Amino acid sequence: MSEKNPFLSKSVVVSPDNPFISKSVVVSPDNPFLSKSVVVFLKLGGSLITDKTRAYTAHHGTIARLAGEVRQALEAGDLKLLIGHGAGSFGHWAARPYGTRHGVHTPAQWRGYAEVAAAARRLNGIVTDAFVETGVPVLSVQPSASSRCHDGTLRHLDTYPIRTALAHGLVPLVHGDVSFDTVRGGTIASTEDVFFFLAGELQPSRILLLGEVPGVLDSDGTVIPHITPDDLPALRGTLAGSGGVDVTGGMRDKVARMVELVQRHPGTCVHIFSGSEPGLLARVLLDGSLPVGTRITSGGAAAR
Repeated sequence: MSEKNPFLSKSVVVSPDNPFISKSVVVSPDNPFLSKSVVVFLKLGGSLITDKTRAYTAHHGTIARLAGEVRQALEAGDLKLLIGHGAGSFGHWAARPYGTRHGVHTPAQWRGYAEVAAAARRLNGIVTDAFVETGVPVLSVQPSASSRCHDGTLRHLDTYPIRTALAHGLVPLVHGDVSFDTVRGGTIASTEDVFFFLAGELQPSRILLLGEVPGVLDSDGTVIPHITPDDLPALRGTLAGSGGVDVTGGMRDKVARMVELVQRHPGTCVHIFSGSEPGLLARVLLDGSLPVGTRITSGGAAAR
């Protein structure tokens, strides 16, 4: 099925049991990191779009710039895009006093659960408004409305709104959020958790994770260009946590989670790079072979 829509792929092989999502991802033989993707996931890190050292402080200028770069890429390329953003100094600051990530049981913790949800929605409103005002047709999809975790692992999320939005040329916008949990009562599902779940549903060829740093850094502060599952044990001791308040673990947990993701979905490449350099996001969206940042893959050739 092909539609005249600048946001949808011109060559989509439709699954008979799902009219919105293709089952196939065609990888370019010339570049193992660039494929004719059904969909690309993009995360705007909380450290990038907020000041994680100051409570409830958004970087409005950065968000507007990134929205402009996404619009530029959508207009110039052939992309189906899903965007997520971290909770930054909104959700993390709200969650820390209550330990929401680790469980919600007491009346005070449940009140905190509601406060965290409200803080996450507040930042999501800022991001949504900025993208819509820039001309990107984002549709905010609140994970907590349908998510369900089991002991901290996201097990259920209604994907129908996301699939339908993609089919009609919209850009679904998800975010880190609270979630009910069958063991912990409540918890937090990070954007990476949401991406991890959606990767099995939407089969992205690329997941782009933007932060302040130029990639995953080794102990000398040098960008590691390529990480595979075999590399992870040696890297665990060198990966740092978060520079600000982060109740979901920072870079160390992010890399471990993404390594697990590419093991489950070998056709997906995770690309971690800086969103601080103006214009870089647009270039990477249009050309996944650019030699910047860190790529995490299931194996194969090193990043170029």
